[in-house]
Amino acid sequence: MLFDLDGTLVDTAPDLGHAANLVRAEEGLAPLPAADYRPVASAGARGLLKVAFGIGPDHASFPARREKFLAHYRASLSRESRLFDGMEAALAAFERAGVRWGIVTNKPQWLTEPLLEDLALARRSAVTLGAMEGLKPKPAPDSLLRACAMLGLAPADCVYVGDDLRDVSAARAAGMPVVAAGWGYVGFGEPIETWNADAILHAPGDLLGLLA
Repeated sequence: MLFDLDGTLVDTAPDLGHAANLVRAEEGLAPLPAADYRPVASAGARGLLKVAFGIGPDHASFPARREKFLAHYRASLSRESRLFDGMEAALAAFERAGVRWGIVTNKPQWLTEPLLEDLALARRSAVTLGAMEGLKPKPAPDSLLRACAMLGLAPADCVYVGDDLRDVSAARAAGMPVVAAGWGYVGFGEPIETWNADAILHAPGDLLGLLA
């Protein structure tokens, strides 16, 4: 079982929004409600800064604000971030059944690893791949294929779970079965029903059905 991180395995939206609001505070702006950030949390700095300032990567101020955002976020990775309700029980069930699980995310590796350490997940994950130089991010299949190689498994012998269309696209390109996580940050972009996932699950507890 391979999982996307933000919006699939861990609810990181509160800390991502907090970091974006700290950048706003530095510029004399009032904080935005956490609910404003939640739908775009899977999109990382691009999504958070779009909400916080109405800018995209092509804006002149984006690089500097992105650096500030990442610095604030690194300083408070696990302030409020937690596994989604029911996810711990699902992971424990996989482990009891002898099913390895891991993480493939577009979150930078230098943020992914300390977050998992903070949440006591690092040693449980059989493989952890975040964004890094030389590895094309999702929707390219590269990171999923590398994870399979590291696990010694064929893509068809894994299942990927993600809360974004790019997760489904990456799995399809890799030849891997894919589940859409309806409990995640699915309000940004195309409706989940149009993603062409093999299944849509609505709560982490539904993952237990994959053991049948």
